Amino acid sequence: MERDNLMHGARAALNNIPEMREWAEKYLKTKERGEKPKMTDEEFEKYWKYHKPEIMHAGATEAAQAYKQRER
Repeated sequence: MERDNLMHGARAALNNIPEMREWAEKYLKTKERGEKPKMTDEEFEKYWKYHKPEIMHAGATEAAQAYKQRER
């Protein structure tokens, strides 16, 4: 239940704070790119286009925490 509350809060923050959402998207895209080194840039951009919503959803809590840590 705690995890669900954290994810809900993180998703709400990303939806309501445009600067945070932009930063989180770049953060998660960079992280995902690092996990797919064998893909060409073109392949990765196509992959990102179709998988971005689920990656943003799954990574919302991590990205929100990283954003807050960045400010410190």
